[in-house]
Amino acid sequence: MAGVARVQHVSIPMPPSGHAAARSFFVTALGLEEKAAPASLGPGLIWFQAGSEGQEIHLYEDERFGESLPGQHLCLEVDDLAAFRKRLEIHGLNIEEAVAIPNRPRCFARDPFGNLIEFTQILGDYSK
Repeated sequence: MAGVARVQHVSIPMPPSGHAAARSFFVTALGLEEKAAPASLGPGLIWFQAGSEGQEIHLYEDERFGESLPGQHLCLEVDDLAAFRKRLEIHGLNIEEAVAIPNRPRCFARDPFGNLIEFTQILGDYSK
């Protein structure tokens, strides 16, 4: 029976002039690696590796970029949330606190274009 294997990528908007800011945020602040987007898709895309199993974040140019709806976000699992929070602070990012989930400490920050990103560390079963 066919089924979903995993999330492979998420796509989020940026303004046409946002390439340098995207690289500064995703490479410098978050530590992700940029990868080449397929030339067949044309210019205006930036892709980043977001995990060891091929997960990616794709940014695309869109004049309609801006803050997302309150619950709309992507989530990145990190291996040490406390250390990652310090990394965000060092890069001058405003950390938004989140409602606690058992065994999943988390926080949020926004990219330079207003997209909301959650950072979480999975420590165990959240239902206990």
